[in-house]
Amino acid sequence: MKIAIITRKFEATEDVKARIEKKLAKLDKFFPKETEAKVTLKEEGGKVRVEVTIWQGGAIFRAEETDKEVYNAIDRVEDVLERQIRKNRTRLAKKMHFAKDTFADIGVDEAEDELEISKVKKFEILPMTVEEAVMQMNLLSHEFYMFRNSDTGAINVVYKRKGGSYGVIEPTE
Repeated sequence: MKIAIITRKFEATEDVKARIEKKLAKLDKFFPKETEAKVTLKEEGGKVRVEVTIWQGGAIFRAEETDKEVYNAIDRVEDVLERQIRKNRTRLAKKMHFAKDTFADIGVDEAEDELEISKVKKFEILPMTVEEAVMQMNLLSHEFYMFRNSDTGAINVVYKRKGGSYGVIEPTE
């Protein structure tokens, strides 16, 4: 796995980098060698946030943990990622075209939940600016809102982020 470590307001020692590489090496059995992983370390209010994003075959695996001790956060983020992979191994093998033997060595210690769609909602997607979409999302008291961007014509999603800011999801070609 190719690992890129990015730091923000945090000094990563060689021990921290070695711990990250050791923990993510445990996930190598699930991914080909060319898989890319981005690890971001940020210091926030006396705590360290560790974010790991892994891209593989159209799938994105992401986990983040915050702790006073960077080593604890690294350990927990690896546990979260492995749990995500184990829980969704059947769907990943079928839908994301992972190799059939990718998950063969994993025990059946966690039962995979069946995917249940409890509601289907249809609505007209209106053209509007990002600002108008944020306002509409807030008027509806939703966490996200899908709309057609009047500037680009593409379908976008605005969403509330932790900390009170907003994000926009835009498609790429």
